[in-house]
Amino acid sequence: METRLTLRPGQHGTRKLVERFGERLVRVRYLYDAQTGRRLKTVELIVESDLRGRAKRLGAVWRPAQKIWEMHWSDVRRLGLTERVVES
Repeated sequence: METRLTLRPGQHGTRKLVERFGERLVRVRYLYDAQTGRRLKTVELIVESDLRGRAKRLGAVWRPAQKIWEMHWSDVRRLGLTERVVES
């Protein structure tokens, strides 16, 4: 994966994400897969440390390459994180 563009909140192209995520939005990155040529958009959010511990106890897995937590949908709902789900 290669990052070709990184936008900060308030920059052109982030309005809808700022409306959706508010102050939790840190940056929006556009990644490109060199093998397939596909573009992926990732949204990076601030995650509170207490949520990190709770997510780990429920079996969430940190994916450092994508900088996201992976967990079961039932755990996402249990933690009240449905608004923070990142879709690729």
